[in-house]
Amino acid sequence: MRITLTMIAFSAVVLAVPGVATAQDDVVVPVEVLLAQAESYSGKIITIEGELVGDYGFRGDGTMWTQLNDDSYARDALVDGGPRTGGNTGVGIRMPDALAEGLDAPGGYRLEGPLVRATGTWRYHDPDRGGESYLDVSSLEVVEVGRQLEEGPDWIVLVAGLAVLAVSVGLWLTRRQRS
Repeated sequence: MRITLTMIAFSAVVLAVPGVATAQDDVVVPVEVLLAQAESYSGKIITIEGELVGDYGFRGDGTMWTQLNDDSYARDALVDGGPRTGGNTGVGIRMPDALAEGLDAPGGYRLEGPLVRATGTWRYHDPDRGGESYLDVSSLEVVEVGRQLEEGPDWIVLVAGLAVLAVSVGLWLTRRQRS
């Protein structure tokens, strides 16, 4: 009887609070965790978040491939004062090309790509794709649009260069007067 009442109470709580039953759907898996535990996520529907970088590769089968980076640079570019925290961390993603409509250009030099939340099935060593591991995206949400990165002058380097130039001109003038 106690077990039955416990099960009824648990079911009532789950049904009364809709978010409890689907809480895992909203969990974003960090790419670093995904890569460390890649096999355990195989075939599971997951959500990852990061910057689209590199290139958009549209294929004849109606899909588009690109790279999603989930490192500190995806959220805080170096030119914006972001920290140097190691290499880029990302995974390949594949999606219907209709999901790519209207996306800003992918990130690259002086360009920050769109920050997106991608949900889909993790394909670990997919035999249909030559053993490639990637996220087969079924839904894509743009969290932040892409943008041009503005990089101003490095004032320390500029001042040091002008100082070296001034010293060089001064030495040249001094030597010229002695000759």
